[in-house]
Amino acid sequence: MNQLRIGAFLNYFIIILQTLLGLLYTPYMLRIMGQSEYGLYSLVSSVIAYLTVLDLGFGNAIVRYTAKFRAEGKIKKQYEMFGTFLILYSIIGCIAFIIGSGLYFNINTMFSDTMTLKELERARIMMLIMVFNIAFTFPMSIFGSIMTAYERFVFPKVVNIIRIILNTTIMIALLELGYRALAMVVLATVFNVITLFINLCYCFYKLKIKILFGKFQWGFLKEVTLYSFWIFLNALMDRIYWSTGQFVLGTVSGTTAIAVYSVAIQLEHLYMQFSTALSSVLLPKVTSMVVRNNGSSEISNLFIRVGRIQNIIMVFILCGFIVFGKQFIILWAGREYSDAYQMTLCFFIAMYIPLIQNLGITILQARNQMKFRSMLCICMALFSLITQFILAKSWGGIGCAIAVSGALLLGQGLIINIYYHKCQNIAIGFFWREIIKMNIVPFIISVFAIIIIQFITINTWSTLITCIIIYIIIYLPFFYRFSTNEDEKKYITVALSKIKKK
Repeated sequence: MNQLRIGAFLNYFIIILQTLLGLLYTPYMLRIMGQSEYGLYSLVSSVIAYLTVLDLGFGNAIVRYTAKFRAEGKIKKQYEMFGTFLILYSIIGCIAFIIGSGLYFNINTMFSDTMTLKELERARIMMLIMVFNIAFTFPMSIFGSIMTAYERFVFPKVVNIIRIILNTTIMIALLELGYRALAMVVLATVFNVITLFINLCYCFYKLKIKILFGKFQWGFLKEVTLYSFWIFLNALMDRIYWSTGQFVLGTVSGTTAIAVYSVAIQLEHLYMQFSTALSSVLLPKVTSMVVRNNGSSEISNLFIRVGRIQNIIMVFILCGFIVFGKQFIILWAGREYSDAYQMTLCFFIAMYIPLIQNLGITILQARNQMKFRSMLCICMALFSLITQFILAKSWGGIGCAIAVSGALLLGQGLIINIYYHKCQNIAIGFFWREIIKMNIVPFIISVFAIIIIQFITINTWSTLITCIIIYIIIYLPFFYRFSTNEDEKKYITVALSKIKKK
């Protein structure tokens, strides 16, 4: 339980750290690199990101089945499973390298219409390094999954914090020396290799795990593949949603449009992380609840309780961005990135529902019932892909954002809630009554803030920060008084008292 609580806390600490570093480092990087160079880096990264779907959902399978075997006391079987997955991931790594090499040799074919010869040459070098990085990551990623399954969240989070700080510090120095996107790719690869080796050492020397190679477990692999297939489809959907826009814009608009769109994607990823920080550490716990045959009401109550906690954070960020987002982006990234506000707002609104309900994914994974959600998400992602190509030709990045957001609202907003209620016995009606009551105060405060801000000229950081502080001073007491329940008030009071003692 301490590992879970501290792990969740460190997740939020990492997000806050990344956010603060992003506020300071990203605008500096954008100005030093320029839109063209940053757009080029974002495009290559988005193309390579498609190779991550070759994980095929096995990472989640390792977590689920390790937790399951540990709950059942089948220690040797889990060690044999590790051996099976190490072989499997090594094969996947080789496949990723082959596919990535094919992309490397076809850069000109894909992007010659919108890029210069110099941009194409840099893109090829970056892609080759990224291909090596991801091919090496696949067989080594098993150790990160094992640490999660053992509910060892603290050590990897601390390593990640150190990695973030060092990577940012060294990259600033390299930018000052005149290095650009290529240096970012090389540095990220070096830190990734070091982190993966640290995970390996922790698993062998601290967790004392073993990897047993024997007869290949075809029967078990078949069972795992059926479980993982639907998670794989879900990962493929994520790639279509969040990486296709850069590719589409790369074929119809060029690197400048990609840079603006990528800023919106970066903010969307930060928004998403504030929600997944909690649910990402709950898969072992929920799996154990399912194995012990806990009733639907207990799991449903957990879904609502976690959803309320996530909503405290997500509605605060959403309302704050609606009020101050445009001024923030102009001051932070530059006026040439102002269109990113509309794109980011589309993403935030569309992602709000799934992000306060993402424990539902964990429940489906624990119950091995990902089929419906995965098929739904793939259909919506394909719909998004088609509409992105259509809308991007006329509206550019905003067209891509509208296509992605519309598909998310329909699939992960409306249809999945019906499924949770009808097929998973989750009290969705009660969930939304709780959420709506929580959101009355944020809605009223935000409406008044939007009206008042029309009479204020915000063109400096000091003015923006002052307005945000006033907004927070008004928002938090009213939210605490009228939107939180007694348990949540108790948690907040205890947390504040511990901070005061320290």
